[in-house]
Parts: sequence; C-alpha cells; structure tokens
Amino acid sequence: MRILAVAQNTFREAVRDKVLYVLLFFAAVAIFGSKALGWISIGQDIKIIKDISLAAISVFGVLIAIFVGTNLVYKEIDKRTIYTIICRPMCRFEFVLGKYLGLAALLALVTVIMTLVAAVYIWTLGGTLDAVFFWAALLIYWQLLLITALAVLLSSVTSPILGAIIVFSAYVVGHATEILADLPAHFDGTPTKAVMEFAYYVLPNLSNFNIRDLAANSMPVEPGYVLWALAYGTVYTGMLLVLAALAFEDKDV
Repeated sequence: MRILAVAQNTFREAVRDKVLYVLLFFAAVAIFGSKALGWISIGQDIKIIKDISLAAISVFGVLIAIFVGTNLVYKEIDKRTIYTIICRPMCRFEFVLGKYLGLAALLALVTVIMTLVAAVYIWTLGGTLDAVFFWAALLIYWQLLLITALAVLLSSVTSPILGAIIVFSAYVVGHATEILADLPAHFDGTPTKAVMEFAYYVLPNLSNFNIRDLAANSMPVEPGYVLWALAYGTVYTGMLLVLAALAFEDKDV
C-alpha cells in the first residue's frame, strides 16, 4: 500500500507537468505530419505513416521518460519533501519502486493514447493494421520501461541535466550496439576492441525492441521473439531498479 500511494502521487504530479503536454503535442504533429512524407513515395504512404508513427511513439515516449524520470528523486531531495516521506515507516526501496511504477503508469497511458491516435489516423486514410503494429507498440513501451529504470537510477545519483544527457546517450547508443561488436579487423587485439566488446555486453541492446520495419510492411513476427524481447527488457529493468534502490539506500538525505 505504501508503494501504491507513492505511485499514485507520482502519477498525479507527472500528469500535471506541462512538459508532458508539449511533448504530446509534438508527437501528434509528427504523426499527422507523416502524411506529407507519404506523398513523396507513390503507393507507400501508409507504410511511411506507420513507420513514422511508431518512431514518434518511441522518441517522444523516451523524451517524456527522460524529462520526468530524471527529476523524480532529485526533485524530492531538492525541495526537501523527501524528509517528510522517509521519516515515516517506509523503506527507501519502496519509495524508489513507487516512483518508478507511477511513471510507468504514465508512460502506459501515453503509449496507449499515441498508439490509438496513430491507429485511427491510419484507418481514416484507408490503411489496414494487423497485430504486428500493436506488438511493435508493446515492445516500444517495454523499451520505455527500461529507459525509465535508468532515468530513476540516475535521478538518485546525479543532477537532472547530467542524467538526461546520459539517458539520451544510452538511448542512441542502445540502438547502435551492433557497431560496437562489428569493428574493422585492424582493431583485433587492441584495448579499443576490448572496451567496445565490454560496452556491447553491458549496454542494453534497444534494437531488440525495434520491429518497426516489420510493422510498416505488415510482415509477421514470431511470438517467441516478442516473448524473448519482453523477458530481456524485464531482466534488464529489474537489474537497473535494484541498482537504483541500492544507490538511494546509500544516499545521505
């Protein structure tokens, strides 16, 4: 019940954040504006609209997770409202988990809204949607849960600005981790190769959650792959939340 209370309060605070609505506005502009790019490719407009709509859900969802998530714990410490919370019979990990679940609920609502807007827009234009489109949206949400866990961790140990930079960098690099493993042959046996391989295995491979191409082309996806991606995201998110709880446990507040 304590975790639920923190989650509900976090959700209410996040819903009142003006940044949320600014980002949702630009997400809607990207989705509806995708029609203009569809005109460039004759007969490919629905495909492009699907691809851009899913990309908008991913990018603006991540921005919401960054701008809101990196402030979750830091804001409580900066405003000193944390003292009124931790003085109660509440473990610190319950506070961190409640904050995370509140933002996860917000991202679930935002993802559903953007997905439904994109789906209705595609149907209005005469396009068709299959299950793969919604599988893609689900994997995007799972990716957002992982990014949010990283944002909560950094919110416990650093400032919002530095945390936002690190999270966004992790998002960009996470979609290009294959480059770290596929270095040219002349890097073999060098310290650079070892560092890059270490980064490849440590950093989250966010491309595992990206099936936009399949969704845009209405190509089938193996249910086993979706389940594997969900399991991968769940394990990685769990590890980040454990680190966040440990970091906040040792924080001097």
